[in-house]
Amino acid sequence: GTSEISERAPPIRPLEEKPILSRVIAARMSSKASMPVKRALLIIDVQNDFCPPSGSLKVKDGTDVIPHINKLKKEYKWDLVCASQDWHPSDHCSFVSNNKGAEPFTEITMKSGSKQMMWPVHCVQGSKGAKIHEDLQLNSNDIIVKKGTHQRVDSYSAFFDNDKKTKTELNEVLQKHGITDVYVAGLAFDFCVGFSALDAKSIGYETTVVTDATRPVAEESAASMRKELEEAGIRQISTKDVFAELSK
Repeated sequence: GTSEISERAPPIRPLEEKPILSRVIAARMSSKASMPVKRALLIIDVQNDFCPPSGSLKVKDGTDVIPHINKLKKEYKWDLVCASQDWHPSDHCSFVSNNKGAEPFTEITMKSGSKQMMWPVHCVQGSKGAKIHEDLQLNSNDIIVKKGTHQRVDSYSAFFDNDKKTKTELNEVLQKHGITDVYVAGLAFDFCVGFSALDAKSIGYETTVVTDATRPVAEESAASMRKELEEAGIRQISTKDVFAELSK
């Protein structure tokens, strides 16, 4: 029996009286701490439909983020660059035209019981509006992650659909490349950029939002998102500060 085994076992010296679970946790923490820092730039939804002058869901000054993102790409050697792309079927649940009597930019309750913001038709799969803006300089080895592909659920985050039941391949891609830190930029700050940053942090990545490389849909929701990011321990710094930090 177990008592017999314990009687035969040599006495444990006091220094070794560390429960096995805490030893495992300590080993995991030290292995994470000893992991080399690898940084990814996440470019969220810089697509024609989110950009002025003619995007169906254009973000005010949305194209102003592009020079900042191009500069981030050009002047630092990222371990990985990923760009997300909103990619909706034409019958998507978030389109106001698919919900009789709904008004754009108001929230309705879906049959599933979940709340859904009503948006103008945008980023329909294969459309010009869904294309990544031509001024954004992407390389052939940058990875494109499509999101919002399911008809019944919206997807603000580049990691998960809003119901958290379906995920994109983004986390697997980051893990495969050994990424530890992510820097998030793109459109729009108060929705897809913010929710992508919150998910990145919750998964375990050191997360930074590059403030001048993103723009919000509305100031009220932007203020709310800034607070949420702060409370989650996500840094919000400018391109200039990113370069100052990465050049050390």
